[in-house]
Amino acid sequence: CAVALLVLAALASALALALLPRAPVNRSCTAPGNRTGFLCDDRVTCVPASWVCDRVSNCRNGEDEQEQLCGDLPHSLPGFLVFYCSNPRSWVYADQRCNGMNECGDCSDETWSLAACPPCGKDWWSCSPVHFEFCSCIPRRLCRDGIQHCLGWSDEFLC
Repeated sequence: CAVALLVLAALASALALALLPRAPVNRSCTAPGNRTGFLCDDRVTCVPASWVCDRVSNCRNGEDEQEQLCGDLPHSLPGFLVFYCSNPRSWVYADQRCNGMNECGDCSDETWSLAACPPCGKDWWSCSPVHFEFCSCIPRRLCRDGIQHCLGWSDEFLC
């Protein structure tokens, strides 16, 4: 009888421990290229934010594609993975902010104080572009290519 009580006590303890809430896992990490990332269950693999919920499992256990995470985009995503454009109904993944491309459509992910982007990097030229694909910086590879990308032609004469 004492053995049965001991076994019951051990089972009750194990059940109580299993039911305790677990501390939330911090999934924020820095992906290659200094981009915002999502940390997989293995605690080693860091997937770029824009690879989460893209219908391709990048984590070994597929946790970057789980329904709990991807069921109601962007609301189901952790806040560190999302950047809201100036139009609050529009959003991009956090690693698309300040990448030189106009994903929001109004450049709010690249130029406005909301985005808090650093000045153009060494591989970029700062100007007012003609093409809406870019916002206030164009890739230097487009300098002196015979095509106007900046309103004042600085990409053809000064860059």
